[in-house]
Amino acid sequence: MADTETAGPVDAVAEKQPKSVRVVLLALMITMMLAMLDNMIVGTAMPTIVGELGGLEHLSWVVTGYTLATAASTPLWGKIGDMYGRKGVFMSSIVLFLIGSALSGMAQDMGQLIGFRAIQGLGAGGLMVGVMAIIGDLIPPRERGKYQGMMAGVMALAMIGGPLVGGTITDHWGWRWAFYINLPLGVVALAAISAVLHLPKKRAQARIDYLGAGLLTVGITSIVLVTTWGGSEYAWTSARIMELIGIGVASLIGFVFWQTKAAEPVVPLHIFRSRNFTLMSLIGFITGFVMFGATLFLPLYQQSVQGASATNSGLLLLPMLGAMLVTSMVAGRVTTNTGKYKIFPVVGSVMMVVGLYLLSTMDTGTTRFTSGVFMAVVGLGMGCLMQITMLVAQNSVEMRDMGVASSSTTLFRTLGSSFGVAIMGALFNNRVNDVMSERAGALGSKVTEQSAQLDAASLAKLPEAVSEAYKHAVSSGTHSAFLLGASVAVASLLAAVFVKEVPLKGAGPQKADEDSKGDGSTDGVAANSPVVEAV
Repeated sequence: MADTETAGPVDAVAEKQPKSVRVVLLALMITMMLAMLDNMIVGTAMPTIVGELGGLEHLSWVVTGYTLATAASTPLWGKIGDMYGRKGVFMSSIVLFLIGSALSGMAQDMGQLIGFRAIQGLGAGGLMVGVMAIIGDLIPPRERGKYQGMMAGVMALAMIGGPLVGGTITDHWGWRWAFYINLPLGVVALAAISAVLHLPKKRAQARIDYLGAGLLTVGITSIVLVTTWGGSEYAWTSARIMELIGIGVASLIGFVFWQTKAAEPVVPLHIFRSRNFTLMSLIGFITGFVMFGATLFLPLYQQSVQGASATNSGLLLLPMLGAMLVTSMVAGRVTTNTGKYKIFPVVGSVMMVVGLYLLSTMDTGTTRFTSGVFMAVVGLGMGCLMQITMLVAQNSVEMRDMGVASSSTTLFRTLGSSFGVAIMGALFNNRVNDVMSERAGALGSKVTEQSAQLDAASLAKLPEAVSEAYKHAVSSGTHSAFLLGASVAVASLLAAVFVKEVPLKGAGPQKADEDSKGDGSTDGVAANSPVVEAV
């Protein structure tokens, strides 16, 4: 089988480089940090960027261009890595990301910045996928849980430190260094990966499925534009949004049909025959939906209703991110020690539903301590889900499909975040506008005419009665958004119940052999890899 043939060389190479694995993992974590930190640093620098370059009307495209390029390229990077070898493709994505970063830092107007951000996004699409796929190549699933805490820690550090780092860099070095800061980190990661990572080279006989790639790119781009523009740039029922929905649906239907005909499909549909893979894709989508919605509205609620400072907005999420980090570490250790994992998607989904419901009960009188406890409950749920979804998804496919499994899972989470921000945002905005009209009349409607999300400077200028009305409006808006999130999270619980606990390989030669003979799964991952034993 192809997966067995692939696993053998990886093990053989691993025997030659056991001491280098820590260096490889450090380089992978740096790369993962680059992928997660960029938007948060740049978001903090945006007011300064607009002040120097102008082009306020195109501001949203600085983020949208990056997001579109990342989402559209994610599945392609995974497939190309499977076909032509992981190392070279991964390094290419880092180089492209660094080129985009350098060009963005040198941009002279908003048009250039948007274009260079798109180049940066194309590279970013391969960063997270490459990290996950290479870890999947090097470390058997049974042992992979040990490193969940490391990945969750990077995620938490990026979300907490991003705004702080972005503000510090912009204030002291200038906004261009928000992009240049990627260069030294990226070079370190490139050097380490080039020197110590050794994976078998591949050369696929079939050509890249360009038609499938094109159809998928058009479909993903349309979906992201619908979720980005709907309810903000254009009304949800407008002709432009309807056109995008039509194009997106037609492209994705055409893509699915073509994948059944293509010699080397971008996303081989047979991976969805695995019940676990399909369920993990759904759970990943819902986790993205909930997580990014929560990280958007929680700081807004704490700033607008509880009077917290926007300067330390990343720290406001500490209860949620801290709980997520601790739970992810515990889940990883338990998975490694026992080989059992089904309990975590089930418990994680339950905690997520309960936590989101608790967040929906917050009002203008909720204390910071109480809201912190509610956030921690959500964090406990996310910690059980964030890395387990990737682990189980990778465990459900053959080794030759490790890249597309990683990229598909990442893509579903990305699309989930887009839908979460769009749908929860639309619900929030509508509720805020309604409550402002009810409590503050025409003045309230005028205040939120441009945007339902006001910054601290705008709030300070409002009359006390209007400011009080806005607090109630935000409280009501977050209630609706989090109640929707809790309802959506119920689907994650239903999916988790049907997960089949296929044994994770890597528990030792004898155990791994029994598993491969007895369960008929297509894990395809080398058992008892020397890489892991040396780490």
